[in-house]
Order: sequence, then structure tokens, then C-alpha cells
Amino acid sequence: MTIQEIHQRLVDRFGADKITGINDKAIDPWIEVAPAAIAEIGAFLKSDPDLAFDSLNNLTAVDYLETDAKLAAKFPYQPHIEIVYHLFSFTRKHRTVIKAKFPRWMNDQVGQLPELPTVSHIWAIADWHEREAYDMMGVQFLGHPNLVRILCPDDWEGYPLRKDYQFPEEYHGVRGQ
Repeated sequence: MTIQEIHQRLVDRFGADKITGINDKAIDPWIEVAPAAIAEIGAFLKSDPDLAFDSLNNLTAVDYLETDAKLAAKFPYQPHIEIVYHLFSFTRKHRTVIKAKFPRWMNDQVGQLPELPTVSHIWAIADWHEREAYDMMGVQFLGHPNLVRILCPDDWEGYPLRKDYQFPEEYHGVRGQ
């Protein structure tokens, strides 16, 4: 099934308010969905027999923020975070990419982590991927069964893959940079 066919099936099922875009011209084409609807859409993508996306190959977070003042003037995006889901169907032998885009901070309050429903009950591997996205980018996955840090120590402050992250000068008496 092509990306256009998958997109149309999703629009027919959920409407344009939940299926918010498609980029079928990209090297890795993708479908954009409303963040609040990701779990509902994910369940459909897995359970619909014609789609049968039974495998979540990857879930990652991307920070769209340009911190260099010269480059920021030419940066074509509003700052935001994307969660990217790479899905594959073993039975149908097709793949797709789904993206959920949202502001870097909830309600534009710096330090208030953005929230997104978990898909760990749909694809079990999302448990680990969501924990990494939480730990490195600071995205809260609502309903996740064990959303704790997976790479950084429990008392680590901040989210190291955010582009505006300030590396600590010292951690438990050990000098940083």
C-alpha cells in the first residue's frame, strides 16, 4: 500500500482534524497526525487487516530549534518537537512513517514538559523507545507504565538532546566540560 493510500484510509477513518498532513515527496515520506490522537490512530494502524502495522521499528524525538543566531534567521520552522514512528507490516510487507508535532514546552511555559499519549500498549517495544525520548528530550508519555530515565542517572537535570541544553559544569563532584 502506498503512502497516499494509507493517508487516504486514515483521513477517511479519522478526518482531517486528526490526520493533519502528508509529505509524500520526502525521501522518507510521512503522515502527520494530531498528537492527542496518536494512540487511537496507532491502534487502528495495527489492527486494520489491510494495514496490519504489527511492528514499530523505531520511535524517536527530534528537536526543531536553531540556536545559532545567523542560521535562525533562515530557519524555515517554528521551534517544535516531533515524535517520529517508523512502522512496518510483516504480513503486508509495507512501511510508513507517522509524525506527531507539538510545541517544545507545554502551554509555552519553559520547563513544563510536553505530553503525548503512550503507544506502549499497542507496540510493546515503545516502552523502551518512549523512555529514551523522555530521558533525552523531555517528552511525557501519558499512560506509560514505567516512565523513568533509561540512560541518565535518576537525579540528572535536564534533557541532553534538546538543542538548548546546558551541560552541567559539575556532577557529583566530577567536572564536566
